[in-house]
Amino acid sequence: MTGEFEAEVFPRGECAVQIMDLSGANGSEPVETVTGFTGIEHANAFARRYVRDSVERCRAPGLDAKAVLDAWFAYGEDAEVLGAGDDAWVSRSELKDFADTPVRDAEERNWRILDPRRDEGDEEEEA
Repeated sequence: MTGEFEAEVFPRGECAVQIMDLSGANGSEPVETVTGFTGIEHANAFARRYVRDSVERCRAPGLDAKAVLDAWFAYGEDAEVLGAGDDAWVSRSELKDFADTPVRDAEERNWRILDPRRDEGDEEEEA
């Protein structure tokens, strides 16, 4: 994605997270684009936890870090933050650490609590 494209789609201060299926089942297109974040920090935290959860779902008993990464690149999902420019979290910055160290606190992979879509039903009920 180019910065120009992001600027056109997301006005200043608005972010989105694209979920990419690494298995290639969706081609090069994102599986989905999540919007409605309150800011860059919210989008970054969601993306980070989403990827952390995906890595953990690819972890099987007895796999070493390389095998976990191989499984993630074959079957996992990546998350790309759009509209945050240089402040966007990127998976490559922590992917090796995720593979090296199994998650100890379930909250590290709880992306659902940060998902802005979970509040959509509440808004409809209030209307």
